[in-house]
Amino acid sequence: MPTFLIRSFCPGEAPALRSVFHAAVHGLARSHYRAEQLAAWAPAEHDAAQWAARMQANQPFVAEADGGAIAGFADLQPGGYIDMFFVAPAFARLGVGHALMAHIHAQAAQQGLARLWADVSLAAEPFFAARGFAVETRQAVERAGVVLHNARMGKAL
Repeated sequence: MPTFLIRSFCPGEAPALRSVFHAAVHGLARSHYRAEQLAAWAPAEHDAAQWAARMQANQPFVAEADGGAIAGFADLQPGGYIDMFFVAPAFARLGVGHALMAHIHAQAAQQGLARLWADVSLAAEPFFAARGFAVETRQAVERAGVVLHNARMGKAL
């Protein structure tokens, strides 16, 4: 099983993280969402400056594979909210998600958080459930006029 370095986001990495996000949505979530839902969630055209600002604000953790490839990323916001959690399809099922989640749990413990929670896609729900998260509510969210279903999942620490 390969190992992954989990490190802090570096300025200038926003485009690479956008590529991981787009590939993860279109590659790993496609069995749970229709094509128009995937396109609304992760459109090919996007505002690069807005994405960069979001990455700067979220300060994600980056999973780096041997050789420097970005294998995935995730974040932990104040109050225990996980805003983004994505793994590049080429690295799916190789331990990237596990490494990122372990890092989030370690950070949560350092911060004294009592709870983690996230708005989780249908595709990611089994992964989160296997790590102790439970569905708190089912949701229908709108992106670009298209409705996508997900779940609010939480976990007491």
